[in-house]
Amino acid sequence: MKIRLLLLAMVVLTGAAGAAMPGSALAKPQVTAARIGETPERTRFVLELSEDLPYRVFTLPDPFRVVLDLPEVDWSLPGDRQPRARGLISDLRFGLFAPGTSRVVLDVKRPVHLQKVFVIPPRDGKPHRLVIDVEEVSRERYFAAQSQETGEASVSDRPLKPLAEAVPPLPPVKPADARPTVVIDPGHGGVDPGAVGVSGSHEKNLTLDYGKALKAALEATGRYRVVMTRERDVFLKLRERIRLAQEAEGELFISLHANVHSSGKIRGASIYTLSETASDKEAAALAAAENAADVLAGVDLTDQTGDVRNILIDLAQRETMNLSKKFANDLVREVGREAKLLRNTHRFAGFAVLKSPVVPSILFEIGYMSNRQEERLLRSKAHRDKIVASIIRAIDDYFEKQKAASRS
Repeated sequence: MKIRLLLLAMVVLTGAAGAAMPGSALAKPQVTAARIGETPERTRFVLELSEDLPYRVFTLPDPFRVVLDLPEVDWSLPGDRQPRARGLISDLRFGLFAPGTSRVVLDVKRPVHLQKVFVIPPRDGKPHRLVIDVEEVSRERYFAAQSQETGEASVSDRPLKPLAEAVPPLPPVKPADARPTVVIDPGHGGVDPGAVGVSGSHEKNLTLDYGKALKAALEATGRYRVVMTRERDVFLKLRERIRLAQEAEGELFISLHANVHSSGKIRGASIYTLSETASDKEAAALAAAENAADVLAGVDLTDQTGDVRNILIDLAQRETMNLSKKFANDLVREVGREAKLLRNTHRFAGFAVLKSPVVPSILFEIGYMSNRQEERLLRSKAHRDKIVASIIRAIDDYFEKQKAASRS
């Protein structure tokens, strides 16, 4: 029986398309170089830009990070020109945070404040240079600065458009379309690359490839309406993915991921459904890592406690969890015909992305990118086509059983 969905209001994405940059109607502004330097007094981060851009810089605590937002830019520096961690900066990530907004996240070893943020105009053959100087402060001083009315942040004279914290609105549903709606969620994206394979491949790209292939194959059957949470390399907060599924009136949510393990020998697919008590230590660790994706992308999660509590209360709707388990069992059977499975293939963990109270949801780990042989297999079109076909068989079987149950 189809579950009646709780419709959640969505905020319309403001300025998502992004304005054309001066002097170029088509090309994105470019990051031409990036570097990190240090002195006894400060650590300096410098971006060289093809043009003068508006920006927003701020810090976040626990873990401590410096976040830089820019209009959507092309960051295509070769590996040998990527900046290396130095001084207070322990790591760096970059990518599309929301349509029209690129984000750089600097992980820092200790609390810092923004000592200076400024732009050096072109001179001596150098392009525009955006400079961020940070210095170490005590936790007490950090939180004292944050508690001020405006907090600690730096914006340009031409501030960015308001950040779109919501996802783009979905296309309207045709009233006469009675087909089941399947929501496909390619994991990670944008500033959050996910796992990194032995060849240097990124999980976010692999899951998007599988998601697009699954969408095309499902639509080709004519039996399903298909919605993707993302169709390009963009970051989505975990609960935005849930909201998308609910707004779409999804009847099945499939989150696609790939795994890594410290042992390069481990390989095999696995399927997860929700449990607040993980089925084993590995499942718990994996869920913690996935749930940390919002932190990695520079998202402030301090206001989420109430939302999480409400979602967990709604999980009393046991029907949703039971339907998730039924589909997981179908998927294990069908994927097992095409690919190697982990032992105890159907697992349970507290993934935030599975916590919709009304949409049956599973998380599919298609294999291990840390296993050289399996990573090569996962990247092949032939294997992807087999996995997609097995998912479709499981979806067909699941909805056929739902129809039979509704007639009985």
